[in-house]
Amino acid sequence: MLAHLPVLVVLAPLLAAPVLAMMRGSNAPWLLATLVSWLSLGFSILLLMQVNDGGQISYAMGGWAPPWGIEYRIDFTNALLLVLITGLASVVLPYARLSVDHEIGPQRAPMFYAALMLLTLGLCGMAATGDAFNVFVFLEISSLATYSLIAMGRDRRALTASFTYLIMGTIGATFYLIGVGFLYVMTGTLNMADLAERLPELSDSSTVRTAFAMIVTGICLKLALFPLHLWLPNAYTYAPSAVTAMVAATATKVAVYLLIRFIYVVFGAEFSFSEEPLAEVLIPLAVIGLLSASTVSITQPDIKRMLAYSSVAQIGYIVLGLAMGTVAGLTAALLHMFNHGLMKGALFMALGAVAYRFGGTGIENMRGLARTMPLTFWAFVIGGLSLIGVPLTVGFISKWYLIVAAVELGWWPIVVVILAGSMLAVVYIGRVIEAGVFQAPADPTRREAPWGLLIPLWILVIANVWLGIDTRLTVDIAEAAAAQLMAGGGFR
Repeated sequence: MLAHLPVLVVLAPLLAAPVLAMMRGSNAPWLLATLVSWLSLGFSILLLMQVNDGGQISYAMGGWAPPWGIEYRIDFTNALLLVLITGLASVVLPYARLSVDHEIGPQRAPMFYAALMLLTLGLCGMAATGDAFNVFVFLEISSLATYSLIAMGRDRRALTASFTYLIMGTIGATFYLIGVGFLYVMTGTLNMADLAERLPELSDSSTVRTAFAMIVTGICLKLALFPLHLWLPNAYTYAPSAVTAMVAATATKVAVYLLIRFIYVVFGAEFSFSEEPLAEVLIPLAVIGLLSASTVSITQPDIKRMLAYSSVAQIGYIVLGLAMGTVAGLTAALLHMFNHGLMKGALFMALGAVAYRFGGTGIENMRGLARTMPLTFWAFVIGGLSLIGVPLTVGFISKWYLIVAAVELGWWPIVVVILAGSMLAVVYIGRVIEAGVFQAPADPTRREAPWGLLIPLWILVIANVWLGIDTRLTVDIAEAAAAQLMAGGGFR
């Protein structure tokens, strides 16, 4: 069974989804989905341990040797990402039982859990596969599931948000698919390892350069890099709370992983940063997105929308790291990719608890929350401190490594941008803290959120602190992954 772990982590949610869609009620589908997510998490942890002990894993689907058959290839980078995806699903699903019944209703719960399994399937598949076209298949599965999940929001604007994301997501996927088609025309293969071997001798081809531009553009739209982020604020704001927590913590991180995989492995760092002006394009966009989205966050009356714009800014940090083209920068990007998932998962789950009691997440709902819902409020505060980058949290670790990487290159203006982004985060997180501590309660009769919401929430909050103090696991894996990626990901 251990030999089949790369496919089992994808197969478990695939088998569960149709079963969940046919079930009735809300408790039985929730229980099955939760058990499957825990099983997938176990598979992911075992995969990470195998990679740590024995190096990269190659799994040939159906026994067909690559490049003829589809290959799943697991290394430090996607093993860490699989743990993030399945770990968040394992925490969000226990949280979803009360949240989904409250926001969606028990009648639609089976379809919700089926769609959430399809989302998990798509994200895990994109992380695990070593086939460029197979990435597109899993991208479409996860995207269709996400559109459906967002549309289940109780606000009618969720339908518009879902439709906007569908249009933008389709454009991004089309760009990606055309780029992959160009690569296939030039190389006759779709296997990423095979592409990595054949593309260097074709680097002068205008077709390959066009494919590079289209793939990068398509992926940047999916990861919501400024100015291709317009779908994200509404999607996060109007989606059900459990959906926002899952999507914000994982979906854009998988897109970041794909960008890293194509830049550093398929095309190679030398082609991406020396022969193509990728850094000159990505770094200004990352800086503008980081500062502008953080500034817009300050003006938002709805805290969920505030955090949505904050996510655009945090993508800027990650893209800054990967665009540096160094081991240190890539380490910082991988760390922030993982750590931001923990932060945003905790923050959106805290807001879901507020929505459960108040029916909304406006700044007026946060007034006096430290007295009426102290466990929810202080969970939000710790998540917010991590987002700012306060020491003893995961946010500090990844931002510290990003600053170190910028200093190594002598990029002092980038250091100033990183610090300015953190100061802007102090302002918009400080607004919520001020309302929760110093203002009178919006409704003194409100009680604390149920334990079914608080326990999963605090698991993520504790992870934000624990991994901010004991950094051996995440930093060691990120450093090993960055070194491996800079060497061609072990594909060459």
